[in-house]
Amino acid sequence: MKKVFGLVVFCMLCNMMQAQEIKKIKIVELEKTIKESSHPMIISFWATYCVPCLEEMPYFHEMIAKYKDKGLKLLLVSLDLQEAYPKQIISVAGKVKLTAPIVWLDETDADYFCPKIDSSWSGGLPSTLFINNKTGYRRFYEDEVSRENLEKEIKAMLNLQ
Repeated sequence: MKKVFGLVVFCMLCNMMQAQEIKKIKIVELEKTIKESSHPMIISFWATYCVPCLEEMPYFHEMIAKYKDKGLKLLLVSLDLQEAYPKQIISVAGKVKLTAPIVWLDETDADYFCPKIDSSWSGGLPSTLFINNKTGYRRFYEDEVSRENLEKEIKAMLNLQ
């Protein structure tokens, strides 16, 4: 019986270690991350209920792996409602195999936080910000990004065209 109990506890610990930690942040923290990024970065704004958001995730992970040697980073910013934090976000992240860092934006007023990311952002999802502070590159998309457009944007951000 002790061996079975020990095995159950071990399996539970393994599952807990595999579950991604979701940090809660405010918009000022995200602004600081963007401003201080020393690597080219893609910031994807998404939610667990947003089908187009989830459909584009494999493209992001594919491109991050492809351009890893260029220092490209991905940050996934969940805009889910407070009720989804953290359990639902962790659950969906595990189901769709998200491996990039995930943060949950602890803000409720889109009129306040959206313009801090981009003045044109109406709050629609998915949305993506491409930044490269070393070159001054900054581009914002408020729509789903195709694999082709994602790679085109990454190449522009990395000066590979």
